[in-house]
Amino acid sequence: MSTIKIFSLGGLNEDGKNMYVVEIDNDLFVFDAGLKYADDKLFGIDYIIPDFSYIKNNQNRIKGIFLTHGHDEHVGALPNIIKEIPDINIYGTKFTIDIVKKMLEEEGGSSNNLIEITPHRKINFENNSIFPISLTHSIPDNVGYVLYTPDGSIFYTGNFVFDSTMTGPYKTDIGKLAYIGKQGVLCLMSESLYAEKQGYTSPNHRIHSLIRETLHKKKNRIIFNVVSANMYRVQEIFAELEKTDHKIVIMGKRLQSMINNLINMKYLEIDRSKIGDLSNIRDKNVVILISSEHEKPFASLNRIVNGYDKYISITENDMVVFLESVQDGMEKMFVKISDEIARLGGDVVTLSSEKYLSHHASSEDLMLMIDLIKPKYYFPVIGQYRYQVANAKLASSLGMNDKNIILKQNGQVAMFKNGELQPTIEKVEHEDILIDGTSVGDIGELVLKDREMLSDNGILIISVTLDKKTKHVLAGPEVLTRGFIYVKDNTELIKEVEKMSLKVINKNTVNNYVEFNKIKNQIRDEVGKYLFKETARKPMIITVILEV
Repeated sequence: MSTIKIFSLGGLNEDGKNMYVVEIDNDLFVFDAGLKYADDKLFGIDYIIPDFSYIKNNQNRIKGIFLTHGHDEHVGALPNIIKEIPDINIYGTKFTIDIVKKMLEEEGGSSNNLIEITPHRKINFENNSIFPISLTHSIPDNVGYVLYTPDGSIFYTGNFVFDSTMTGPYKTDIGKLAYIGKQGVLCLMSESLYAEKQGYTSPNHRIHSLIRETLHKKKNRIIFNVVSANMYRVQEIFAELEKTDHKIVIMGKRLQSMINNLINMKYLEIDRSKIGDLSNIRDKNVVILISSEHEKPFASLNRIVNGYDKYISITENDMVVFLESVQDGMEKMFVKISDEIARLGGDVVTLSSEKYLSHHASSEDLMLMIDLIKPKYYFPVIGQYRYQVANAKLASSLGMNDKNIILKQNGQVAMFKNGELQPTIEKVEHEDILIDGTSVGDIGELVLKDREMLSDNGILIISVTLDKKTKHVLAGPEVLTRGFIYVKDNTELIKEVEKMSLKVINKNTVNNYVEFNKIKNQIRDEVGKYLFKETARKPMIITVILEV
């Protein structure tokens, strides 16, 4: 019999950043390693990854990281993790491993420990084993993982949907799911993103008709924006393009690489003559496909509307079609970009979040999964806490004992002994890791508060030059401002700040000795109070003292 601990380092009470750990006695199994896109409140932050300190501190016990599919929310943290833990084994299906390999090459990381797996072939680890099973999602080769333990199996679904029309590399093996359920499942960890949506996701995730209508209705250039490299959307676009005389231009190295891989692996059957190049980008009836590459959603479109893209600019004849409904937290960004496109004269087509769904499990999908697996315990994962609660209610409605439904937040541990859930307050310490460009770990709350202050009130710099020997003022104080006030209209205020600063400097210079810290603190205090009284604003005040 074993002691089993299940907890999350990311993915609970949030969208993205998925990383789940199952600890069986001395063995650790990690499922997914994703990122989360930063919203506008995190000034300058590109994305957020889980705090993997626990994994790093226990790397000798880890059997591997097991990836469900190649979306950034599930694999995006790997470059950062591999830099810190280069010997960790990464398991994934063929298409997923190929995505990760290219991602690591771009980041300059090692891909020596990437292990390709095949669905429905067991991977043995002494007392435990892993069984990957094919599930349907918007990207090929998506799998869930069954972890067999001495006390029963633990099944992590990742993202999934039930749709019998999606075959080949998108197909769910219903028979295998039923077989797993008959063997006895200790705990089912199932996604929650669409738990509040009634019915099945299928057929509301299909947009063939919308694409067809757009291609026939619009005779000028169309720009399709795909979020998170949704490859099934790409398949739908190509299927409809073949019925028209449109050509398609694929923008972005990552998107081009993914589509080429799909074609080479025969996961995407298309007429290659439909694919154009940059010489077609201004054609009247061209279709342009764009996707943000390891960036915030809409980053590519944002560059285009702001005139920073060297190939594309929006014209009054263009139509921009968003092929995904807007994710939670991205509404402001979406509205801003849509407004900019309209200002440039382009048309905007958006998908209703109620009518058109992404490839995630709605309530009936989730209940079907529970019915097939018949778990002893149910652990809603992946999504905001309200969605986890809605997912828990679905399990309860099917007759599961509420005591056997586990609701946790990141770091909180669910512990099993001899196959029974135990009461525990154990928590794994963790915090978000904020990524700003190539900076990792040096962006914290204080830095973000400074950035927020700068964005709200600007900065005021007071510089002065002193004689190194006599300590007399040679030049200044001079006041420079950025983002605070318009200097030409506030000369009296600036002069008063200079006068106050000089007074503080003289006050703290005695017998050729300068109290630098006192000067900086007093200027910040006295000038800050004066500026707030005059302007009702609190700029960041920095004093620079030079000696020559």
